Amino acid sequence: MKFAGFGVLLIGLGVLGVRVDAHATGRFADVQIIDRDSGSVLPMYRSHGEYWVAGRPGARYSIMIQNHRGERVLAVTAVDGINVISGETGAWGQSGYVFSPGESYEITGWRKSNAEIAAFNFTAAANSYAERTGRPANVGVIGVALFLERPVRVPRYEAFDRRSEESGYAQNRIQGGAADSAARAAAQSPGEAAASAPKLEEIKPYTAPANVAHMVPAPKLGTGHGARETSYVQDTTFDRLSSTPNEVIKIRYDSMENLVAMGVVPSHPWQSAPNPFPDSAMPRYVPDPPGG
Repeated sequence: MKFAGFGVLLIGLGVLGVRVDAHATGRFADVQIIDRDSGSVLPMYRSHGEYWVAGRPGARYSIMIQNHRGERVLAVTAVDGINVISGETGAWGQSGYVFSPGESYEITGWRKSNAEIAAFNFTAAANSYAERTGRPANVGVIGVALFLERPVRVPRYEAFDRRSEESGYAQNRIQGGAADSAARAAAQSPGEAAASAPKLEEIKPYTAPANVAHMVPAPKLGTGHGARETSYVQDTTFDRLSSTPNEVIKIRYDSMENLVAMGVVPSHPWQSAPNPFPDSAMPRYVPDPPGG
């Protein structure tokens, strides 16, 4: 795995939620949250347009990202509003992990060096890394900003056709049109450029529906700065196609008790259906009752 930095590129449905597949599916990548202590992929719930997972207090977890494109992708990843590589307050232009075509990788913690991480673990918000570093405002959210790579331009040469002045004139018009477009882009004011850039929906605190009167019964979950573990990466470079992400995947998390209290998860989610034949080793015929 490689991760890339910025500048000098350093590498490296209604009220109740609906259970969906255990990953947030994007156009460029899929994201899963894995409980590393149990080995299970955490189920995701879709509520009010957002993905949610229920974390188990004390458990280590990882962020599994799968690139399903045929080209490299940069994933700038933040937990609780903090970049997982640099520790800076999260921003799109920071370091991220570079995924080769079809590659998947588990981000298991806060990166401490090219050979070590401090494990992610679900903990009370008061003990989270964000709270301990004075940045508690965005505790409870995982974000992955995905960037496509700028393709390498290969010069193209064509033989000049002296017999076709019309062809040459048309070529000049095409080049002139491209130059005009470049000039118009250069003349665009910063305000106009910002207005034309893709917008990211603002992350807002969760507000329970009016008919959900439950109080959150347990402390809000955050992500701690856990034990040191070995995790190797190497440096590479990545030329982003644009300064803004091509896609952003956001997953919010809290304890199961709190998700139920907020109405994200039903009070009795997905209990197994009654089984008319619970004993797979039934006798062939009905036995006599006790005592004959």
